[in-house]
Amino acid sequence: MANNIKILTKDIGTDGLEGISVYKKLGGYLGVEKALKQMSPDEVVEEVKKAGVRGRGGAGFPMGMKWGFLAKPEGVPRYLVCNADESEPGTFKDHYLMMKNPHLLIEGMIISSFALGANKSFIYVRGELMYVIHILEKAIEEAKQAGYLGKNILGTGFDLELIVQPGGGAYICGEETALLESLEGKRGNPRNKPPFPAVKGLYQCPTVVNNVESIANTPWIIQNGGDSYAGIGIGRSTGTKLISASGHVKNPGVYELELGLPVEEFIYSDEYLGGIRDGHHLKAVVAGGSSVPILPAGLILKTAEGEPRLMTYESLSEGGFVSGTMLGSGGFIAMDETTCIVRNTWNFTRFYRHESCGQCSPCREGTGWMEKVLYRIEHGTGNERDIDLLVDVAKRIEGNTICPLGDAAAWPVGSAIRHFRDEFEWHIKHPAQATAKGAIFSKSLMDVMA
Repeated sequence: MANNIKILTKDIGTDGLEGISVYKKLGGYLGVEKALKQMSPDEVVEEVKKAGVRGRGGAGFPMGMKWGFLAKPEGVPRYLVCNADESEPGTFKDHYLMMKNPHLLIEGMIISSFALGANKSFIYVRGELMYVIHILEKAIEEAKQAGYLGKNILGTGFDLELIVQPGGGAYICGEETALLESLEGKRGNPRNKPPFPAVKGLYQCPTVVNNVESIANTPWIIQNGGDSYAGIGIGRSTGTKLISASGHVKNPGVYELELGLPVEEFIYSDEYLGGIRDGHHLKAVVAGGSSVPILPAGLILKTAEGEPRLMTYESLSEGGFVSGTMLGSGGFIAMDETTCIVRNTWNFTRFYRHESCGQCSPCREGTGWMEKVLYRIEHGTGNERDIDLLVDVAKRIEGNTICPLGDAAAWPVGSAIRHFRDEFEWHIKHPAQATAKGAIFSKSLMDVMA
């Protein structure tokens, strides 16, 4: 299914693309011209609904449907907030897009703000990415000077102020309600829902929060039509998807692919990842960022029924968490046979324990317990009861917290034990070998030492 369909990255690599003059020469801001001069806000929303584009931040919720939920009380401002707090381990496609083509996001923000009736919108950027913030601020100033931001844009009567806000330095601020709390100057703790942001969001006003990649699709959709976008991809997984690819592959990087591409082709074709590094073979993959279930090589390439696994929301989740995973944020991490799954799981769990806001006791305490148990298994002091203890703690966290961070911490642990339990058992039964420098678990090694 190799193809060259590009929507978001087609111009990346063009000299001077970060400047408005080059961006306009390539067709930039024509979407704004069309939306503001030829369409009503409702017509823009309808095109996004037709496109079927789903939230690219991880949840995969239909973007147009989310826009349709926005409350519109009289005399109350509405807000659009772009979630650019990309902090998931293994995910880096949003800041790549902002760095290489900032005006694409700005154009998307203008179109989306017009559709939602928002006259003040925000781009909330991960605080560590100050160089990206500077790029965006420069691009916003260029857009203002060109008449695309500010008062009476293009003489249409539509006003928009666009503000870039550095993030609060916490992964939890990527959760939309914690992000809104942070934007308001408070600690980034998630809110109880309902009410949802569409009813009471920023400053208790109706608010839509969308991901960078989601918003960046809107200029193309307006220019080419929602039906054209829906014609790309397969089934309910329409359009293209940016993938942050890392790990033990020959060609790591950011890739834009049409949804529906076979996972095997993505990993092994020269057009994409080029296969696993020389002399090694695929052991496991985390397909959508560190929060999604890990899958062994056999189950990431084919479903449990033997069907080829595709890069779509539906295909990757085929089999549920028993034999499937999630597309998530598109953080694709490939691991070869030198990877210690126990050490990798402990490392992920350290991250989630550190980033838990502490508001919910199952997450606050449970992530700490999982980290401690994984530490002792990895460092040669675990016992056989620890594996079932980890499973039990993960189950008690999952579904019992205000926000999804608890689930994000629990799923990697549960899936690692589900698919690689023998590796955890080997660590416990053979602590000296497991903790030796350069030790690598393998089925044959386990058989020899049994």
